[in-house]
Amino acid sequence: MTRRFDAETLVIASHNAGKLREIAALVAPFGVTCTSAGDLGLDEPAETEDSFAGNARIKAHFAAKESGLPALSDDSGICVDALDGAPGVYTADWAETPNGRDFPMAMKKTWDMLDAKGAGEPRTASFNCTLCLAWPDGHDEVFEGRVSGRLTWPMRGEQGFGYDPIFIPDGHDVTFGEMDPSEKHAMSHRAIAFAKLVEGCFDR
Repeated sequence: MTRRFDAETLVIASHNAGKLREIAALVAPFGVTCTSAGDLGLDEPAETEDSFAGNARIKAHFAAKESGLPALSDDSGICVDALDGAPGVYTADWAETPNGRDFPMAMKKTWDMLDAKGAGEPRTASFNCTLCLAWPDGHDEVFEGRVSGRLTWPMRGEQGFGYDPIFIPDGHDVTFGEMDPSEKHAMSHRAIAFAKLVEGCFDR
């Protein structure tokens, strides 16, 4: 039996303003006020695990313990089958440069690695999102969402972010980067994980 969320305030274990807005809108119907780890001046803990769930737990438990409030974290990335699941939890790291994140560079690196391996078509991959809702007493609930698809080159579409311009979800012929944002949000890995979270912890 999952634990129900009955607090008034939820800490989003992130310093990303966009993520705070997105999550705040999702939980607003339940009368929940959101604040972020950044707003509270909390540090960002080192993500030392090799799984999405492991890193999500690190972030959520750190924020819950430091704030004394329930905290929600999100760890997500893309897993490419022919690259043994890489970049996976290191998706953002592959885009890091001294001047910030460069996802076009990361996408080209990924495609070049597939070429170097002689990977055949379709070059299958999945977007994965793991949410962890943690309480200050150490309890947590974990929810996972996944969307399977294939990679394409060159990049297509100006919508979305990250690896969206080269990912075509199963059953579609456009990339997440070409898809209307409302259509993408309705079927994304994050949407699937959030639906499970809402059903498990928020639905009254």
